[in-house]
Amino acid sequence: MTTPTTDQLLINLILYGLLPLWGVTGFIDWCCHRATGIERTSGLRESLVHSLMGIQLGIPIVLCLLFEVNVLILLICVLAFVAHEFVAHYDVHYSAPLRRISIWEVHVHNYMATIPLYLLMLIAVINWEVVLKLLSGDWSGQFTFEPVSVPHGSSNYLRGYLAFMALLCGLPYIEENLRCLRAHKPTATGS
Repeated sequence: MTTPTTDQLLINLILYGLLPLWGVTGFIDWCCHRATGIERTSGLRESLVHSLMGIQLGIPIVLCLLFEVNVLILLICVLAFVAHEFVAHYDVHYSAPLRRISIWEVHVHNYMATIPLYLLMLIAVINWEVVLKLLSGDWSGQFTFEPVSVPHGSSNYLRGYLAFMALLCGLPYIEENLRCLRAHKPTATGS
């Protein structure tokens, strides 16, 4: 049996630890929204912000799973993280006056805010030579989408992870958006 490299151990931590944990925390957050009746309080705007934040992080995650990390991919990851942080701050600023945010939800938000940072830091450590190219301006040939030669985890990992996230986060947040949309629609009155 060969000893795994540090990079492989870190990749496994990402694949089998942090990425699933991010999905679990997203589901718990959805449960908190449901418990506080988001459709009757902060409503559709907050629900759409939640969907936006998931998309903001989902795109770089999928890119890192499909393509070799180069300057382009790393820049997308950094910009998506920064954008996500701004939207997350807006989310709390908007929703806090409109609905009760429980201690459970605050605790879940702590994980949801730090997991993307940990992912970004681990991607940087694993791809340190790319970080150096980014910082030194050596970007020649670094703006391509080059598929990974060997799938991360296994040949079925991405398919399984996407199914896991669709079940745990995609469908619940679609349900939340629809619930908020229904509650937001004005009801027809008799003539």
